[in-house]
Amino acid sequence: MRNADGPMCEAAVFQGRVPVSDPSTDDVNDPIDAGTRGRTPVDETSRHIRSFVLRQGRITPAQERAFAQHWGRYGLEPRGTPRDFAAVFGRRAPLVLEIGFGNGEQLCAAAAAEPERDFVGIEVHRPGVGHLLNALAAAALDNVRLYHHDAIEVLRDDIAPAALAETRIGFPDPWPKKRHHKRRLIQPGFVALLASRTAPGGRLHLATDWAGYAEHMIEVLEAAPDWRNAIGPSQYAERPAWRVATRFEQRGLRLGHGVWDLIYQRV
Repeated sequence: MRNADGPMCEAAVFQGRVPVSDPSTDDVNDPIDAGTRGRTPVDETSRHIRSFVLRQGRITPAQERAFAQHWGRYGLEPRGTPRDFAAVFGRRAPLVLEIGFGNGEQLCAAAAAEPERDFVGIEVHRPGVGHLLNALAAAALDNVRLYHHDAIEVLRDDIAPAALAETRIGFPDPWPKKRHHKRRLIQPGFVALLASRTAPGGRLHLATDWAGYAEHMIEVLEAAPDWRNAIGPSQYAERPAWRVATRFEQRGLRLGHGVWDLIYQRV
């Protein structure tokens, strides 16, 4: 296997989410709450509470060069108006969105395995975007475009109603402390927005390695009128064959950690 900036769609440890704190602690001085304590939570589809904290890891020279060399080919800048993805890709094909792609191993592998579909990835952490840019260029894939931006803003402003055939969200930050649950990405407002951007019959696939977040996801989506559990009411799914088990996930399974997959269909 080649190095982390090589051409293979290889598995990697990086997951794109910031490390989470110990749920048994509840430090009132936690800086995550700075500037938000005492405010009333707002609709996450407008002036939303962000589900991420930008604690950027070290970016390698190769990853930084990737922006200079490959962003023009693969990168998309937010427009604030719905984008014509048929024009972007030069064809009409089912459009798959991946939110929080981390190092991009899943997105790269999916694009290679499903050439009949077009993929849009969103990630806020620059090292992971740089890593994926290098992998896409080395693999000569042309059915992927990337946003280095906030996912809710892209979904709200750049993606037209009913444009998506599928959305994939793997291992979003679980924000385990109760007072931070408002920062979880999967919230009623978010899944309603996502439903509005998904064509009837389209799918939503979620995966988490945090039992409490899996239960939260089930609760939110079972109550969402626009989504139906594809397996059965309140049921988890088997890991789909297309979903790559990353090194991070494999390590967790060896340690006895659970992984929960959920699949919902747009009604």
